Amino acid sequence: MHRRIHSSGIRRLMGSRPLTTANPIPATFLRGGTSKGIFLRRSDLPEDPAEWTPIFQGIMGSPDPKYRRQLNGMGGGVSSLSKVCVVGPPSPERASEVDVEYTFVQVGIEDGTLDLSGNCGNLSSMIGVFALDEGLCAPRATDLEEGLATVRSYNTNTSKIVDTTFPTLRSDGTAVPNLDIPQVEMAGVPGQASRIILQFVNPAGARTGQLLPTGNAIDVLNVPSDSPDTSQIPVSLVDATNPTVFISSEHLSGILGMDSQPLTVSHFTSPEVEIRLERIRRAGAERMGLDPSAKAQPKIAVLSEPTEGADIVIHAYSMGVLHKAVPMTVGLCLGVAAGVPGTLAHEIAVRAHSQSGAKLGDMVKIRHPGGVVEVGATFAEDGTVLSAQVLRTGRRLMKGAVWW
Repeated sequence: MHRRIHSSGIRRLMGSRPLTTANPIPATFLRGGTSKGIFLRRSDLPEDPAEWTPIFQGIMGSPDPKYRRQLNGMGGGVSSLSKVCVVGPPSPERASEVDVEYTFVQVGIEDGTLDLSGNCGNLSSMIGVFALDEGLCAPRATDLEEGLATVRSYNTNTSKIVDTTFPTLRSDGTAVPNLDIPQVEMAGVPGQASRIILQFVNPAGARTGQLLPTGNAIDVLNVPSDSPDTSQIPVSLVDATNPTVFISSEHLSGILGMDSQPLTVSHFTSPEVEIRLERIRRAGAERMGLDPSAKAQPKIAVLSEPTEGADIVIHAYSMGVLHKAVPMTVGLCLGVAAGVPGTLAHEIAVRAHSQSGAKLGDMVKIRHPGGVVEVGATFAEDGTVLSAQVLRTGRRLMKGAVWW
């Protein structure tokens, strides 16, 4: 059985070789977008990520199968609050291309499983801030007149490049992130804060290598049900920033036997719908060539016709539970999907714009349970996705050490 020793260091046997990792370990607690997470320096952790499990479980307070509150750690009992980012200098082969590299880890609340299969868009917005605070790099680009700095990072989960641009102050010639300017108010977060521009460069094929893993804008999945019959449902399988299975609320209503009646929040949070959506997600994962048992990826999201002030309505799920807002990588993936002809997202967005008389542009307004977010995607003439971007805010919450 794993034994903890609360001292300045801990010595454990991992296989046949001893390993020393500080306990407590230096850490920073940050909010990025609508998520919060622990940020750690790569140099403070074991070299082999396979040895991170007991450390991250202890930090977050997982596994917690009975109460799902993570009261023994820094987690908050929901997927958006059970996250870790590991940040360090770039590997030698990438040093000329990026400033830092990072690995995102989703920590399972009930089972404590570490999932490294995808990235977190919200916490990605704070990688550059953490890197400058820790002295891991200097900004790749600065705009002294506007007081902005850009840090380019490499995400090891998806092998993609992510840029963050944010306001800075100068201190002894060094750029210090300034997060307290009242520039932007985010849905789901009280008050205003500095604008952080989060841009994913060439985001297509983050996990599968292709924007449309099956080559189709719409596929039809066979989904097991409790009855002898197998249900079929049209889906759009899109891989941009993170892979996502998109379905329409109309089609979901149909396989639930509701004759295409509108779905409400009570439907989206009911165990019956959650079970059915997980089956669809797993079937979509198999069709995309991904591991269906990995809970974090792909995500699944239900799309609906918009109300006033939005182009698309989304109810997204993370780790099997309805998200209170939208996972930002899902929002960015939707922004890309809306620009791909033939997808469910594109069809909904085009109908919304035809009714309003407006032209479908680079930016898409998405209404989620917490409000509205605007995401953008740019495409080359041949349809290649050049970038996906969104505005975020963030806040420093704590810097010190955390026990595991």
